[in-house]
Amino acid sequence: MILEGKVAIVTGASRGIGEAIASTFIREGAAVVICGRKQETLDQVAAEMPKGPGRVLPVACHVGKGDDIKRMIEVANNEFGKVDILVNNAATNIAQEPVLGIDEGKFDKMVEVNLKSAFRLMQAVAPGMCDRGWGSIVNIASIAGLRPQHHGMLYSMTKAALIMMTQSYALELGPKGVRVNAICPGLIKTVLSEYYWKDEEKLAKQMSKQPIRHIGQPQEIADLALLLASDKGSYITGQAIVADGGLTLTSM
Repeated sequence: MILEGKVAIVTGASRGIGEAIASTFIREGAAVVICGRKQETLDQVAAEMPKGPGRVLPVACHVGKGDDIKRMIEVANNEFGKVDILVNNAATNIAQEPVLGIDEGKFDKMVEVNLKSAFRLMQAVAPGMCDRGWGSIVNIASIAGLRPQHHGMLYSMTKAALIMMTQSYALELGPKGVRVNAICPGLIKTVLSEYYWKDEEKLAKQMSKQPIRHIGQPQEIADLALLLASDKGSYITGQAIVADGGLTLTSM
């Protein structure tokens, strides 16, 4: 019950990491607004989430659209009166290809969904957190934001920018009681990363490089998000915490 009385928004919560984070927050007592693009999918996910002690409110929202974000924030405030925790998890990766094959349309969409959505949401909820003197924002970045992903320039670029955005908000909002952190997952078994783990040969090659020899699970990221969202992480801000099974370690 370490989130009892808290209100959270978790984007991209209809599956994968977002769903695991939302379920974990509910088990710990939070009221959680979950968002995704399709209301019927969210309703089904909400029905399968833990029953109390927290509660869940599914709200359809395309995070690439400013009007959708504004409406979701209004619904959250009308229903719960505040937002204490924001998890920017929604992301896309539509340009798994060489840099010279990328067009401006893909560039703009990746920035809109992976980066500008987080900016819009933080701009919307952070003032209230500052007024109340407490808040936690958790941005789901990636190890691709720390090292370039082969044939994944746009994904790496947006996640790197998200890490810098995290640090900038942390620097300015910390004195007002708001902590802002990023999680940088490695390979996690989600739909977004199917390109890497559905191919058994690719997966075996990656696991051979990783000190912890299993593919990451969404719950392993959710447990870290819980630490950062709660007072258990009260002395942590501005960090890009890597959870990758040790993949980014190097040795001589």
